[in-house]
Amino acid sequence: MVKAIVLVKSPKKLIAARLKRINLVYESFPVSGQFDAVAVIQVENLGQIKDVTTSIQKINGVERTETMVEVQ
Repeated sequence: MVKAIVLVKSPKKLIAARLKRINLVYESFPVSGQFDAVAVIQVENLGQIKDVTTSIQKINGVERTETMVEVQ
């Protein structure tokens, strides 16, 4: 299993709730600072991370994302 954190910039108030609807996002919550929400994803392989981040970027109102992959 590979874990990753996706930081999401969006002015939408309920963006964290929308993130939870994305397949393979197992946790999301709003944050303060440069980004507005965090999505925690867990996938079988690195290739799936791109699929999940692409789905997140397609959400209306998402301005940008930054992904950090867990290093083991």
